[in-house]
Amino acid sequence: MKKKQFKTESKKLLDMMINSIYTNKEIFLRELISNASDAIDKLYFRSLTDSSVGLSRADYSIFLSVDREARTLTVSDNGCGMTGEEMESNLGTIAKSGSFDFKADGKGEGEVDIIGQFGVGFYSAFMVADKITVTSRPFGSSVAYKWESEGVDGYTVGECEKPSFGTEIVLHIKEDGEEESYSEFLDEYRIRTLVKKYSDYIRYPIKMEVTRQRKIEGSEDYESYTEVETLNSMVPIWKRGGDEVTEEEYARYYSEKFFDYEAPARVIKQKSEGTATFSALMFVPSHAPYNYYTKEYEKGLELYSSGVMIMEKCSELLPDYFGFVRGVVDSSDLSLNISREMLQHDRQLKIMAKAIEKKIKSELEKMLREEREKYEKFFDAFGVQLKYGIYADYGMHKDALTELIMFKSSREGKYVTLREYTENMPEGQSEIYYAAGESIARIEMLPQVRTVKAKGYEVLYLTDEVDEFALRVLGKYGEKEFKNVTAESLDLATEEEKAREKSENEDSSSLLNYIKEVIGGVAAVKFSASLTDVAACLSTEGDLSVEMAKILGRMPGAEEMGAPEASVVLEINLSHPIAGKLKALFGNDNETLKKYAKMLWYSACLVSGIALTDPIEYTSLVAELMSND
Repeated sequence: MKKKQFKTESKKLLDMMINSIYTNKEIFLRELISNASDAIDKLYFRSLTDSSVGLSRADYSIFLSVDREARTLTVSDNGCGMTGEEMESNLGTIAKSGSFDFKADGKGEGEVDIIGQFGVGFYSAFMVADKITVTSRPFGSSVAYKWESEGVDGYTVGECEKPSFGTEIVLHIKEDGEEESYSEFLDEYRIRTLVKKYSDYIRYPIKMEVTRQRKIEGSEDYESYTEVETLNSMVPIWKRGGDEVTEEEYARYYSEKFFDYEAPARVIKQKSEGTATFSALMFVPSHAPYNYYTKEYEKGLELYSSGVMIMEKCSELLPDYFGFVRGVVDSSDLSLNISREMLQHDRQLKIMAKAIEKKIKSELEKMLREEREKYEKFFDAFGVQLKYGIYADYGMHKDALTELIMFKSSREGKYVTLREYTENMPEGQSEIYYAAGESIARIEMLPQVRTVKAKGYEVLYLTDEVDEFALRVLGKYGEKEFKNVTAESLDLATEEEKAREKSENEDSSSLLNYIKEVIGGVAAVKFSASLTDVAACLSTEGDLSVEMAKILGRMPGAEEMGAPEASVVLEINLSHPIAGKLKALFGNDNETLKKYAKMLWYSACLVSGIALTDPIEYTSLVAELMSND
């Protein structure tokens, strides 16, 4: 047979097909199996209107075989086959797609799902093969044809013998090199793994003759034997009817697919038709993966196009705040690039992502309403991510997430939603009170928390770094604004207490200014009439709280750039004996007053979780005062 040149006459183009378009060598098997499936689809569609075909759906299959000695991998099917002219057209012209023509003619639109669009998938086989032989016999013809090529140098095509219709592709696998190993594609286990990974849901059985070992009866020896095994499951679990799949089957699928030892907290099933048609099966994990809150974690759903896996993790389908969701999405509406390895960013993808986001939100809200205990366990694992979602992108997503977040509170130390908090508010309460700290135990030590609780109000406990930032973005819930109990502007005093505070602060302005100068680095010192049993506490002026300042100070580069500092106010309890002691010392024994003032400051810092600027001075003062006693 005379060697022919590819009609494109472009070595550069074929080199690009092999070396640039496809980034992953193992993709070649997915492409060949998809082509085989397309060929069967065409014949199956013909059988619907042509009784002479005489085949039922169960008669079709794709067969794989490996010959390690000859270094060949064969992919064969009993589909429609190709004529010599079709071989010239489909294989002799790069980027010519018979599947695309089949769809473009309207033959089978709506009846048969054919994934092939560009006609370049076949050439991906040259990534692993140095020679490819294609033998094909069209259905209804007694004449077969052979196409053979070693790559860019061209191809030969001519008549040959083939006992049955269909197509057989034989790849001669390249020899291993110093940096590349091609022998893996002659390994039965590797082939089985690739089929499960990319082509598990091809609608026709993919079979392979595999080698087994069995013990010889009456002997300690073993013998090898071969049997035909079906490698793919064919019908995706997400395409089976909801009443056909049990919760145990969903849990088993999730465990096997995503390597999780624990059943998912929720199974989300979604089917959408219209502007974007797709099926989705998603899972909300019961616990966070070990690397979830690290840079190594990669979010995304497995993406299939007509049952063929295109991407292992399609991040575009999930917003970051729902990045914990795992699952699969299958659609025939996707606009793929020429290699089917990447998506074109089109309108369908955006519509799908929006619908998926809405569905996840709806299911989480339903779990919150109907399975509170399970939701709280979920929130322990992923609540931080939801709160980051509120804070991120300048609060663009807060409306989608506000009803999903929860906080532990002073009411029995249990989780409450913002809705539950406001519904439990006593008459006359105008703000939602919260306090931030490293732990609930630390927060409950804050004097202001005890003051607010004594007034009969509930306090939200904010223990995650993102919490206060998220509430600042929210601003308010309904008509109720959020108020940090450590804010200097907290207004819980009675009119009588306010009048007393005003009078005492005016009368003692010189004393308070003196204490401020002694301490240094404090915005103000004042007397307070609303504190309970503590001598003093710290509050803040402005928007930056103590906890927010500490978090900002821990951020990368904060030390070099200078982190912002909270404007701190020292509040002294008017009802505590220390207030009278300070007044008595002022002007009479200012040296002792200085020591008392610093002791108050250091003690208030310790309660608020602020690092002492001079711990040595603090311990010396404690020792001195103890010695004097």
